[in-house]
Amino acid sequence: MPLNRSNLPADVLALLSQGTVIPAHPLALDASRQLDRRRQRALTRYYVDAGAGGLAVGVHTTQFAIRERGLYATVLEAAMQDRLAWSDRPMAMIAGLCGPTAQAQAEARTAVSLGYHAGLLSLAALAGSSEDELIAHCEAVAQEIPLIGFYLQTVVGGPILSSDFWRRFALIPNALAIKVAPFNRYRTIDVVRGLVDARAEERVFLYTGNDDHIVLDLALPFAAMRDGAPVQVRFRGGLLGHWSVWTSSAVKQLRQIKAELAENGGTLSPALLALDSRVTDCNAAFFDVANNFHGCIAGCHEVLRRQGLLEGIWCLDPEEGLGKGQSAEIDRVYRQHGDLADDAFVRDNLARWLA
Repeated sequence: MPLNRSNLPADVLALLSQGTVIPAHPLALDASRQLDRRRQRALTRYYVDAGAGGLAVGVHTTQFAIRERGLYATVLEAAMQDRLAWSDRPMAMIAGLCGPTAQAQAEARTAVSLGYHAGLLSLAALAGSSEDELIAHCEAVAQEIPLIGFYLQTVVGGPILSSDFWRRFALIPNALAIKVAPFNRYRTIDVVRGLVDARAEERVFLYTGNDDHIVLDLALPFAAMRDGAPVQVRFRGGLLGHWSVWTSSAVKQLRQIKAELAENGGTLSPALLALDSRVTDCNAAFFDVANNFHGCIAGCHEVLRRQGLLEGIWCLDPEEGLGKGQSAEIDRVYRQHGDLADDAFVRDNLARWLA
């Protein structure tokens, strides 16, 4: 049965409206590149205990190839079961959706049947389509599940989308949020303009996916003109591959940002604003920016491996691994930004998560 945003649990809708940390859930594999169920469960427990307000499963960080391996439903079901068995607090459960319309609709129906609240819709498979065709695709998938739009950076297959596309997306009745991840200031502002033009800024929530500007996206107001006056919009939270690692620290950072904004009339201290460049420097290593994002999944796996959550950095594609010099860059980040890590938190809880 299709799911409408009006039928979402009130506590989940409130959580998304207030803004929260939503990590993209990785895929734990063993040396044979088969699903490591124990460590997959440990990852979910880690994110729950770290204080994440939701999980995004079946997304880029989970590896799109789970579909070709027949693992899509298996991985979604595992995350839902493990999260419910570990904690009964409200969490926003988000399923990645991709492919042509029929595939995305089928994935949406699977997600709804497993209890997911929303679908993060990738348009990469339709990158050559017109915006009219893309909107028709979004409207069709929105018949099945509340939608989170996804402005994916072009280097990993996302199409360039106009502000008018985002205006039309925001007018879809079952649109819930937009993950803004073009890694581009101009295109980020296009989303804000479209949202404001649709008069949907209170109904459709902005979540940053810009791993290159996480803190500033969360810290700064964005303004777009409407009826001759500026309308201010803020990102509510983040849905990020970067937050698949050092997650408890990310939760603390978002909490600190929100507290300072509330206490200081919407302004942040220079020290907290300066944190943006440090987090971005970490992301450059984790996402392998030096090699055009070749090791963006394996880099997150490497951090989780060093912490003991994963056994190795294996991906479904044997060609996917760390980029040249990436391990040394992660070493550097640990030396220079180790205070941003959550290794002690993981060390104190790892045995419990792996049990």
